[in-house]
Amino acid sequence: MWRLGFFFHEIAFGLLSLFIPLYVVSPAIGGSLVDLGIMTSAALLLAIPASFFWGYICDRTRRFKLYILFSLLSATILLFLFTLAKDILTFTILYVVMSMFHVAHEAPKNVLIAEHYSHNKWGKSYALYEGFTEIGWLIGLLLGLFASVTALGSAYILLLCSGLNLSAFVLSIFLVADPILVFERRLVNIEKKLSFTYQGLDKFSRLMDGISIREKLKTESFFGFGMGLVLFSLASSLFFTPLPIFFVKELAFPTSMVFMVYMLSSGGAVIGYFLAGRSAASSRAKAYMRRMVLLRSALVFSLVIIVNFVFSTTLMVSLILVLLGFAYAFYYILTLSLSMELIPAGRSGFFDGLLGLGAASGAFFGPFLAEMLGFIPQFLIAGFVFFTAFLVLKMFT
Repeated sequence: MWRLGFFFHEIAFGLLSLFIPLYVVSPAIGGSLVDLGIMTSAALLLAIPASFFWGYICDRTRRFKLYILFSLLSATILLFLFTLAKDILTFTILYVVMSMFHVAHEAPKNVLIAEHYSHNKWGKSYALYEGFTEIGWLIGLLLGLFASVTALGSAYILLLCSGLNLSAFVLSIFLVADPILVFERRLVNIEKKLSFTYQGLDKFSRLMDGISIREKLKTESFFGFGMGLVLFSLASSLFFTPLPIFFVKELAFPTSMVFMVYMLSSGGAVIGYFLAGRSAASSRAKAYMRRMVLLRSALVFSLVIIVNFVFSTTLMVSLILVLLGFAYAFYYILTLSLSMELIPAGRSGFFDGLLGLGAASGAFFGPFLAEMLGFIPQFLIAGFVFFTAFLVLKMFT
């Protein structure tokens, strides 16, 4: 039941995920693609130290609910203030501040799941949370479709999102509770060290007995894992930040069609989240994670081919967005479960910080490359970055 507040929060941000980029380049704000890139990258960049801070402070104080409530309340207030913004500078400042406060709930939420459930249930628990809240995101996109069809004013949309976050805040007051004891992540870290030590002693013992050993003693590289996270996040942001503008300006999709396409992608993500929960505890989880990265690379290259050579563009693009959503959901659950094993207690904000580092860079360079080179070269670059992320994860994890 504690997830219910986050459900309403995701409805609001699902609607905002498309409304904000389209609103920034509309006459109401008068921004450009470059303005969108600067705003998004600045927000994500400043959210990185904020993620580290919120992750550290919630682990240090062991007060997770407090920071979740702070995040939801600040979003409520700032979305209301958005209705007063009439120029790109004011809108950008408010958006950046909201981003820094918004990440206050991410690390506490991840820790709550890790501490409320045993290690072997982490994957299923994260998948249940993400799948449930992704349905909220999907409903938010549906609300966006309704708003575009009925030509609902931007001020009413922002007030609606503010009200949804207020509902999330009130529900979380009653439903979210801090764990009584905080020790599961430390136990997992001890188990991994003992397991690695046992493997080393076992191999040493067999060597002393004259038994030939072919397999290597290998532990996960946090550096390689982190590099893969950053590259994947960079490619995703590089590709997706200007994508709604591409649909409107290059493919001449009406706004309602853009929301429908993204709804399909969100539906693919819902399926991916629930299927990933079964695979997170598998011994092949890392292999599945790498395959999802490679699949995303192939899908981005396929989109370029379809846009240039296929006539039924809408149908094929919709299918690719569904598969992109599915691949991301599967990848995210597996990496999130692995990150809670690798990142020690007290540094739970590292995961969101690494994602933010790649996302901030991609959020700037995506619109910038689209403005300077065009959308197709920008998509090709994103596809190559996805493939590089796959190679890095294959080498180091």
